[in-house]
Amino acid sequence: MAENENIPEVPAAAAATEAVTPQPEARGPRGGQGGRGGFGGRGGQGGRGGGRGRRDSDSFDKGGEELAEKVVFINRSSKVVKGGRRFKFSALVVVGDKKGRVGIALGKAAEVADAIKRGGELARAKMQSVSLKDATIPHEIYSTYGGAKILLRPASPGTGIIAGKTVRSVLESAGVKDILTKSLGSKNAANVVKATLNGLLSLRTREQIYQNRGLEIKKVAAPKVPAAVA
Repeated sequence: MAENENIPEVPAAAAATEAVTPQPEARGPRGGQGGRGGFGGRGGQGGRGGGRGRRDSDSFDKGGEELAEKVVFINRSSKVVKGGRRFKFSALVVVGDKKGRVGIALGKAAEVADAIKRGGELARAKMQSVSLKDATIPHEIYSTYGGAKILLRPASPGTGIIAGKTVRSVLESAGVKDILTKSLGSKNAANVVKATLNGLLSLRTREQIYQNRGLEIKKVAAPKVPAAVA
């Protein structure tokens, strides 16, 4: 009893206050801003630009025809303003029906998805027909655009598409299955795609050449098998 008498009594109001008083929550390190205009700020857009990977998808045009859409390159550009940086994206898109029609376009927007969508719409509006011979091209062609130089050669069935990813995207969209290619100049994706498309548009079949010259194609009779000599 003597020991209990020496303990000072705590007022009831003070004890209740201590019990109710909330403890401050531990906060983690504040991050994500990355300094002035850093990549971590404003929605974290820094990790979505400058990609070189392809994104393939299938879509349908107004007529219900299935089209193959390929994203060749995505570029990010920034503008320094008072509050930091403003990012814009451009997407190079190739669209084709794999039956001899293909188109390319560059879509620009403030978001990657919007840039791809815009590029696809423009590419579908710019689709052009190219001359093909079965699953390959009718003849060899050398095409240039800017610093890009592309050589296209026909190949026998079963060869496949021997090309880089940039040239391949255009050839696959056009419907070419057997071809030999070589890029001899700049590796700029936009110039390489345009050089490849120019080469495909320059192709002419035998029938088209004769028709442009006003000539008729002479039908050559099949050679006769000589009769066996007794």
